Amino acid sequence: MMTSKSYQICTRCIMDTTADDIAFYADGTCNYCTDFLAVLGAYQKPDKAEQEKHLQQFVAQVKQDGYGKEYDCIVGLSGGADSSYTLYIAKKLGLRPLAVHMDNGWNSELAVHNIANLVRQLDVDLYTHVIDWEEYRTLMQAFFDAHVIDIELLYDNAMQALNYQQAAKYGIRWILAGTNTTTEGMHMPRNWNWFKHDKKNIVNIAKRFAGVSLTTFPSIGTFDYAKYKLINKIEWVSFLDYIDYYKPTCVQTLVEELGYRPYPYKHYESVFTRFYQGYILPTKFNVDKRKLHLSTLICSGQISRDEAIDDMKHSPYPSEAEFQADKEYFLKKMGWTAAQLEDYLNKPEISHLAYGSEKVQWDRIVWLYQMTFKRLKALFWPRI
Repeated sequence: MMTSKSYQICTRCIMDTTADDIAFYADGTCNYCTDFLAVLGAYQKPDKAEQEKHLQQFVAQVKQDGYGKEYDCIVGLSGGADSSYTLYIAKKLGLRPLAVHMDNGWNSELAVHNIANLVRQLDVDLYTHVIDWEEYRTLMQAFFDAHVIDIELLYDNAMQALNYQQAAKYGIRWILAGTNTTTEGMHMPRNWNWFKHDKKNIVNIAKRFAGVSLTTFPSIGTFDYAKYKLINKIEWVSFLDYIDYYKPTCVQTLVEELGYRPYPYKHYESVFTRFYQGYILPTKFNVDKRKLHLSTLICSGQISRDEAIDDMKHSPYPSEAEFQADKEYFLKKMGWTAAQLEDYLNKPEISHLAYGSEKVQWDRIVWLYQMTFKRLKALFWPRI
């Protein structure tokens, strides 16, 4: 296997050398799709009876662990198709979820509509945590000033923290995430985002560039995660791995049964996510996350490589008018001028590591865990 520094695209998926840890085999295929295909079989169960049995066993466990409690699981609800379908299936299977939503000030009108409609029709309790907008805007500005790639570390970290906090509050063991291996299991390139439990990074950037501390912003660090996992025994589960999740069909079910209104692209329920992934990432950081998402769908047999290549020829935005509307909305909400945006886009990226991070600590813990597991396996695993 050789790593190429000149531009190259995989012959099986559409991952390319914008992922700095990509490597190619002699036949032109890459490590991303090769690694993904190696684990995909564990989640794509050809035996539907076995899959249903696996699902029912899990549901029974959730119900047992939640017996006598107000809720038996948490479902983080963004208004997107994946989390919406997770909530729908959880209710259909007789679970008693608490829907948890974090409002960071960037919800699209469509997301607000979908969330309100879903919880009403499914008769689910909803807990919404609203982060003070001025605090969140200040934190975002600090991240922009730091010129780090993962601005959405803020949302992702707070969302995880909120789900764990609510699970701990109600004594709930299970958090059902709207994620699945089949459509998003290919690992994220190391230069495309950042470690999502990095509370230290958030705190340090906030202090350095804004002189503020966190108040209404929920956050989670390495030791917080360890506490929730080891003491509270909370499990974060990719719930959609338990079902035959073919997204177009599932979205159609939501539309027909619940009046759900779909989005043109993944994660576009947030105006900022739409602008960040559709414009900021490709323009400033040369990162287009559609490559990863479409490559995953190619490997799982949901689209062809030719279809993915054709999709990549088009802008992430459905139209120029919608892009301009989002740009104007972003500028107004952040209090920027067009010149300030241009200046930001033209400055070089700075690593998250430059501001202090828990990632090294996390990597060391993971390494120690893996080494301990290997030693225990060598000592106690039956030798054949």
